[in-house]
Amino acid sequence: MAFPQLIPSASASSSSSLPHNPSLINPNSLSFSPNPKFPTSAPPPPQYLPFSHRRRGTKPNSLLRCSASEKHHTNSSPKSDDVIELPLFPLPLVLFPGAILPLQIFEFRYRIMMHTLLHTDLRFGVIYTDSVSGTADVGCVGEVIKHERLVDDRFFLICKGQERFRVNSVVRTKPYLVAQVTWLEDRPSSASEDTNLDGLAGEVETYMKDVIRLSNRLGGKPEKEVGDLRRNLFPTPFSFFVGSTFEGAPREQQALLELEDTAARLKREKETLKNTLNYLTAASAVKDVFPSSSS
Repeated sequence: MAFPQLIPSASASSSSSLPHNPSLINPNSLSFSPNPKFPTSAPPPPQYLPFSHRRRGTKPNSLLRCSASEKHHTNSSPKSDDVIELPLFPLPLVLFPGAILPLQIFEFRYRIMMHTLLHTDLRFGVIYTDSVSGTADVGCVGEVIKHERLVDDRFFLICKGQERFRVNSVVRTKPYLVAQVTWLEDRPSSASEDTNLDGLAGEVETYMKDVIRLSNRLGGKPEKEVGDLRRNLFPTPFSFFVGSTFEGAPREQQALLELEDTAARLKREKETLKNTLNYLTAASAVKDVFPSSSS
């Protein structure tokens, strides 16, 4: 699920280093400063293809298999003060905890990484990068839950977002990036704040449903009742789910990923959805008055 247009609020607050643009989000119009933690000699961002882009005539040497991490996962829960080394996969997208990311790996250095991961814990860091302005220092662990290795040594992966992390320093850049990272967690809330968070999450879900309904209407799709979007998720994982739907606006997604406060993330998402709903409502009114203008 993704929203075609997102209009963030100028008043939305964020701890992110990314700028907050009150206008219609354009992925090419925003930028953030080059990250000094990543040396300029680091390898360029990897080329990648969506999972569905399979080369015609290439046969896999195995079916899509469950990875060891899906069968049994014995890693203990990470602590925020833990410092570990993590291989990094810079991509022009943002992965959120709980989100599913299909990938096709075909660059040699990342095929090397995959061979290593398949013999270790199957976890690597997905971190947002911009080819013009640099690499963010907050990302999300991607855990390989299914993989398929082809005869030409390419890999098809299905990954699931796990913990967030912050890059402390780069350990090495060849053959692929490896960094020292610490885990990033939302600040704990009190019992009263939990009640407010639950209500805020409900408001965000209502705005999401309205945006989906109007987007479908403007797109000529049949209007139907939008089902349960929250799916009994607690406010924090629900806020990550909402952020994962903001595809096409990776810098806004990165700003949401970096926030360490669930309430602040939900409030920012609420304002973005509210402004987007206002825009769609106006567009729908124009379409009703001037039907031919939508063609």
